[in-house]
Amino acid sequence: MWIGACTSSIGTWMQIVAQGWLIYRLSHSAFLLALDQFLNGIPIFLLSPVAGVVADRMERRRILLASQYVQMTTAAILTVLVATGTVHIWHILCLSLITGIAQAFGAPAYLALVPTLVAREDMPNAIALNSIQFNLAVTVGPALAGQALAHLGETWCFGLNALSFLAPIVTLTIISVRFLPDKTPDSIYASMKKGIVFARKQPGMEALIILAFFMTFLAMPLRTYLPVFVKDIFHRGPETYGNLLSLMGIGSIAGSLLIAGAGNLERKGRVALIGLMTLGFGIFIFAASNMLPVSCVSIVFIGAAMMAVFATVNSLVQLITTNEMRGRVMSLYNFAFRGGMPMGNIVSGWFVPLFSAPVVLGVNGILLIAVALYFFLIQRRIASL
Repeated sequence: MWIGACTSSIGTWMQIVAQGWLIYRLSHSAFLLALDQFLNGIPIFLLSPVAGVVADRMERRRILLASQYVQMTTAAILTVLVATGTVHIWHILCLSLITGIAQAFGAPAYLALVPTLVAREDMPNAIALNSIQFNLAVTVGPALAGQALAHLGETWCFGLNALSFLAPIVTLTIISVRFLPDKTPDSIYASMKKGIVFARKQPGMEALIILAFFMTFLAMPLRTYLPVFVKDIFHRGPETYGNLLSLMGIGSIAGSLLIAGAGNLERKGRVALIGLMTLGFGIFIFAASNMLPVSCVSIVFIGAAMMAVFATVNSLVQLITTNEMRGRVMSLYNFAFRGGMPMGNIVSGWFVPLFSAPVVLGVNGILLIAVALYFFLIQRRIASL
């Protein structure tokens, strides 16, 4: 499962880099960069509660396979459009929306399936190792994409992503773990309601879900606007763009290894909030810098802090949740975590043309620090976990 997901994630990140570069090359519009991310993320925000119910009612492996087939198809279509020179912005936006719908159903199934592969006491380590595969891909994928963009063109990035989906398809057919849900007479709405009631009764769960939303709402626009910094501030090309994403990935791997190596930490809530403050400070420094070496160092720290927070919060949510409710609870978490991405991108997309990307990201960094201090000093449910 780890190998298949890592291979696919490398291809996905090659496409993310190439797609952002392609959109900015065709339009030179920061708003369209944000709109593309919004359309990719909004289905996850809207459909996650329903997808969580589906993940608790069907074999999760089959849901994941269907998601992989759809995403492979959209990548293949984009490859053909770019190769034939017929691609337009609206093609890219429509395919992003379809991919987002597939991911909306795949994500809760994946998040719910991973903990069933290990014992409960190993769950924090497994979640951190799962984060490592994602961030290994964030390191390798953009670096490969930068080279491919510079020497081969965008078509190769999209084509290799389409092929990369074969890896999780093969590995999902190999693993022997099966989730066979009990039959229930409840409607989808009733099942969703049970998941919400369960989540609200768990100590600190609501606060974790709120924190997940603000974390991605304020932090993820940094990745979206990297092409703007590379082209307009550093006056560099796609290789620098890929290198910055790779440096963020290196930091993320370091953060994931730190959490995985620490094992079943006590006071996970405090660790998450300290990481959130570090993340906000790193984003502020990156936004304020116009020197590439300083930005390179700061983006490593951003990656490490971001993944330390993500892995710790995810572990807390998973440890609080029972297996029969895991799909629904993780869909609520994913609703907030992934929903913050399109919302943050579309809001920043309105403000960047008015105030510039460095100003908007600098404010986001300050707000992240403020959110962490609020949960540290005022609403202390997370700090007590």
